[in-house]
Amino acid sequence: MSKKIIAIVAGGDSSEHDVSLRSAAGIDSWIDKEKYDVYIVEISSEAWEAHLPNGKKSPVFRHNFSFKDEWGKDVKPDYAYITIHGTPGEDGILQGYFDLLHIPYSTSSLLVEAMTFDKFTLNQYLKGFGVKVAEEVLIRKNMDVDAQAIVDTVGLPCFIKPNAGGSSFGVTKCKTIDDVVPAVKKARQESDDVLIESMMSGTEISNGVYTGKRMNEAGELESVKVVLPITEVVPKTEFFDYDAKYNGLVEEITPARLSDETTKRVQALTGAIYDILGAKGIVRIDYIISKNENGDDVINMLEINTTPGMTQTSFIPQQVRAAGMDMKDVLNEVIADKL
Repeated sequence: MSKKIIAIVAGGDSSEHDVSLRSAAGIDSWIDKEKYDVYIVEISSEAWEAHLPNGKKSPVFRHNFSFKDEWGKDVKPDYAYITIHGTPGEDGILQGYFDLLHIPYSTSSLLVEAMTFDKFTLNQYLKGFGVKVAEEVLIRKNMDVDAQAIVDTVGLPCFIKPNAGGSSFGVTKCKTIDDVVPAVKKARQESDDVLIESMMSGTEISNGVYTGKRMNEAGELESVKVVLPITEVVPKTEFFDYDAKYNGLVEEITPARLSDETTKRVQALTGAIYDILGAKGIVRIDYIISKNENGDDVINMLEINTTPGMTQTSFIPQQVRAAGMDMKDVLNEVIADKL
């Protein structure tokens, strides 16, 4: 019986292109090669190419997502593991493409991906379910920037960020009103719409969750949802920016130094948000734990990552190890959920 073919789809058109390729290398190292043949497919607006074992690249035929291997044989993947951080893999575009071709994929649906990629839309939706988020203002592409009105609404310091983006590209912590207009211009280099949020002080944490299928004691595949241990994020920079995320300027503590009660509340909220959205695959949710006037922990959601980083040192692999699990098994379960 021939092995199923997995395409790890990476790259994309955002500033996170190279970060995505690093995640693809991590996933490639963990996927069970005894069960699957694996190819990395790098895509951008300029080219779609499959990385072949001989080091060469083969153009991908977009009408059916196929390519030629090193011997000229047609290869048509059975499953797409999407690890693009940003467009078109985290905003629903690729999901729609694969839906048209009837190729199963690792992420949530087109609708969920589009909604979670738009930070403002996501926050407004989840607020209706009682999820706490920062006070925020959205500036659309053609809107003028009224720095005073922004500061009056969200206060200072505040964070100005692309409404659609990741890896902290284009994010600025503004301490004065004079910082606002330059920060908006910087964010607009990554996204037409700009989100401005009040600063929330506290402990930053991140919590992963996934659904998959695994063998039960009867030897049958059954669906599971696993909420992973929590990671505490202690950046050495002023906030959790690109250097902190990818250049080692951060201390990451897994499991996080939270009380048992707060840990359970965070994990319950992570599972609830996942279910509210109808999410699929591996998702990471970031939070700030602040204190109320009584000194109790308050859980504030920062953002949701539906194609989280998957390098050897990323949060999800850390949390999987802390749970006493193996990344190969986790990926087997995620892939089995749809393949």
